[in-house]
Amino acid sequence: MSKPHSDIAEIELPIITMEPPKTRQKIVAFFHVHYPPGFIRKVVAEVVSTFLLVFVTCGVAALSTSDEHAVSRLGASVVGGLIVTVMIYAVGHISGAHMNPAVTLAFAVIGHFPWKQVPVYAAAQLAGSISASFALWILLHPIKHLGTTTPTGTDLQALIMEIIVTFTMMFVTSAVATDSKAVGELAGIAVGSAVCITSILAGPISGGSMNPARTIGPALASNTYNGIWVYIIGPVTGTISGAMCYSFIRATDKPIQSLSSFKLRRAKSNDEHAVVNDPLSSV
Repeated sequence: MSKPHSDIAEIELPIITMEPPKTRQKIVAFFHVHYPPGFIRKVVAEVVSTFLLVFVTCGVAALSTSDEHAVSRLGASVVGGLIVTVMIYAVGHISGAHMNPAVTLAFAVIGHFPWKQVPVYAAAQLAGSISASFALWILLHPIKHLGTTTPTGTDLQALIMEIIVTFTMMFVTSAVATDSKAVGELAGIAVGSAVCITSILAGPISGGSMNPARTIGPALASNTYNGIWVYIIGPVTGTISGAMCYSFIRATDKPIQSLSSFKLRRAKSNDEHAVVNDPLSSV
């Protein structure tokens, strides 16, 4: 005579109840590997630093557009470079101070940032940008264009300009952030200066965004989307190209002293085995 169905259920029940704990353990292990406990601090640092970057640069740009006697265009470009420098020194050792989805993507392409963390960083940067833009929308009312970046000429002109200036910015960033032979203590000044110089050049043509988050936030707050694709494709193309270009030229077997750099030779003569700490490569 066959066993009752209740007996079969009693035998299979322990096997079914053992699966969920194993699944939960796998999920927890996955997050611990790809998103370590300190990762939330990095995300918050990216939100805050991007918020301040957009708040300052777009706020100054909005004031400059409405009244050049209040803030000149040159002053707006200088302020943009200064806030980048300040944020690198403030949170570079925590999150890397990317403040730019294109920069995060470029670092991932050359293997200096985990791919699985890219979407989280990009979301944090967009959140900071959008929050800053709507804060400016409240504070600077009735100014309508809150530091929006739109092509002055054709979209193609703006696209080419964005690619070139973001290439330059990322080339410099890669040098001070990924190369141990570079002078890492000057990373903030180097990157901030690159942003300042390129934004002065690009401002009259494309607005000098160099950052999809810096464009998307003000565009949403100002309800202005003219040529917005330029400021997504341009910076992404430029940053990836700049990072890959520097990764190619730094792959050399030449000793440090053979390079034509006074600072590098001096650093080697002081300490043959000195290791330069880099605030941007903390991620």
